[in-house]
Amino acid sequence: MKAKGRIFLLDDDELIVSILARSLKHEGYQVEARSDPEGALDQLLAFSPHVVFLDLKMPGRSGMELLQELIDAGVGAQVVMLTSDDSAESAVRAMKLGAADYLTKPFDLEEVKLVVASLMERGSLKQEVGYLRKISSGLNQRELIGTSDALRQLKESAEKLARAGVPAVLITGENGTGKELLARHVHGLMHRGEADDRAPFIGINCAALPEHLIESELFGHEKGAFTDAKSEKKGIFELASGGSVLLDEIGEMKWGLQAKLLRALEEWRFRRVGGRHDIPIEATVFATTNRNLDEEVQSGEFRIDLYYRLATFCLRLPPLRERPDDILSIAQHFLAFFGRKYGRSGPAGFSPEAKSLLLAHDWPGNVRELRNMVERFVVLESGPVITPEHLPREIGRRQAALPAQAPAPAQAPAQAPAPAAAAAVEFSLPDGGLCLEDLESTLILQALARTGRNKAQAAKLLGMTYDSLRYQVKKLGLD
Repeated sequence: MKAKGRIFLLDDDELIVSILARSLKHEGYQVEARSDPEGALDQLLAFSPHVVFLDLKMPGRSGMELLQELIDAGVGAQVVMLTSDDSAESAVRAMKLGAADYLTKPFDLEEVKLVVASLMERGSLKQEVGYLRKISSGLNQRELIGTSDALRQLKESAEKLARAGVPAVLITGENGTGKELLARHVHGLMHRGEADDRAPFIGINCAALPEHLIESELFGHEKGAFTDAKSEKKGIFELASGGSVLLDEIGEMKWGLQAKLLRALEEWRFRRVGGRHDIPIEATVFATTNRNLDEEVQSGEFRIDLYYRLATFCLRLPPLRERPDDILSIAQHFLAFFGRKYGRSGPAGFSPEAKSLLLAHDWPGNVRELRNMVERFVVLESGPVITPEHLPREIGRRQAALPAQAPAPAQAPAQAPAPAAAAAVEFSLPDGGLCLEDLESTLILQALARTGRNKAQAAKLLGMTYDSLRYQVKKLGLD
């Protein structure tokens, strides 16, 4: 049976390591564990875990030092700090640095399982966020690349909002345009020149978690607020104090939680789940969406009062096809960026013919599509320049978005939904290499075709939850 995910445990208490490892293996996770921090980083990088449990206080090296090393190394795993009661504040500082959660010793194994399940649910999204957090010499992921009039005007608007210190910003744009990157750009402008530690930027994806978990993630909860609330937990509004909160895919938020968020933004204060005291919000709120919220309001899917509260200050990130002057500069930027990341000289540029084809393409996947394509070039190609022969077949053909590339009915005929307990399902893949996003799209499209676009059954075929599939369909533009 395929493991649910990979978990790495590091705690100098061998009993804790043994108990956690045994419990998580029983739940179906692949686990590696050790009690000595020396050499742990190399083992962790080789294992490439989804979740890391890291003891805050260990002899020789602190958990905070190791957390910083993970961040500097660009590790996308979500880190859970293990701490004693008297070091809870240190754990909170670790969360501001980039940890996903913390557990206070002694902890309940059921609480550990709940935390792991929650983190695994949004793991791929957190890995992307963690990657964008990597800030090291020559690798500035906050940079908005381009010199087009559209981007220049957008930067000017962002600068004005940052100077004014507005409390909330709504960022709209198609999938792959870089909405989170724009939010980080404005956040950086707001906090540039600060002598203290980097202001926290903490995000949550509103489509990736059930409503009750999102509420707890946003506002935190008191001990005993619900069955699994074994200890007090601070939400991201509290942890991001002095920095920024990102509400990614706000259009996916359930109606009931929209009302609670509206109340918090109107009063600029909130209560933890099960709490009795108000806590002020001391962070800038960024909300992003690829949906047309005007239409969502008209259809009753999104609250009109929350929409107007968020849309007071709005930035629209134009799709790549509306700023063709930026295509070549972005492509060249990613060639250099991935060359440094993978330590390869690789191609140094594009031939004139390849440039013409890049400019002729519609880029339905926007900057993300261009970024993935260039990353593939850097890894797979060794010539001095990229020529038309290296480009994907669809480049320059102005094809429609991904749904038009779905396998023809003769190749993947619709059939009755497969039972949940069926044997492993085989999927066909096109010849040649695929970037991760193309692979995800291909598999999802085939699953939808086989089930007559029944998302619930397609999710079962793919071994994922319905909500996760629904989010990926929207994210990849497969509706």
